[in-house]
Parts: sequence; C-alpha cells; structure tokens
Amino acid sequence: MSLRMASVINDSEQSALTAEEKIASLFQPDMLLSAQYFENLRRRTHFEPEKRLMLALLEDAINCYQDNLISRSGKKKRLFEDTEQWVLRTDGDWIFSFDNVCDALGLN
Repeated sequence: MSLRMASVINDSEQSALTAEEKIASLFQPDMLLSAQYFENLRRRTHFEPEKRLMLALLEDAINCYQDNLISRSGKKKRLFEDTEQWVLRTDGDWIFSFDNVCDALGLN
C-alpha cells in the first residue's frame, strides 16, 4: 500500500470519529512499559555513576510494584508493600528516597 493510500485511509478513520471520541482520545493514557521508558531514558542521557544507580533503583522499584501488585501473601506481597512504602514516604533525609531519586533524575 502506498504512503498516500495509507494517509487517505487514516484520514477517513479519523473523520469517522465523533468530536466526543476525538476529545476523549486526547485524555487516554499512553501505554508504555517501564522497560521501554527506561531504555529510552538511558539512550538519551549519559548519567554519572550515582545517577545510574538511582535509575536502576527506580526501575527495580517500578518492576517490584507492577509484578507484585496482586500478591496476597509471602515474599511477593512484602516486596510490594516495601516498594509502596518507599514511594509514599515523605521524609527526604535519605539520599535514595523516592523524592530525591526523582529530583536527581529530573522526573516530576
């Protein structure tokens, strides 16, 4: 299929959407795996060793949170709870607190 034909098909699909559907699609979250995000972040920036460690810590926390979200008991539940507590903790005294890690990496 030519590029022009693909463009025409895409335009006709877009025009078939109602105004409400178009607006609603603006507010749909982008589906991106944490691995995809962090791989892109690694390629874009060259961090000092401390920031690479912080990035690895954050990536591991996200993976622990996602992988153990529905665990009901045992080690996996404990990993989830520890990760959740780390993210929600508000004391910024520790250099590797969630807030400090995000600030150092330039994440909001």
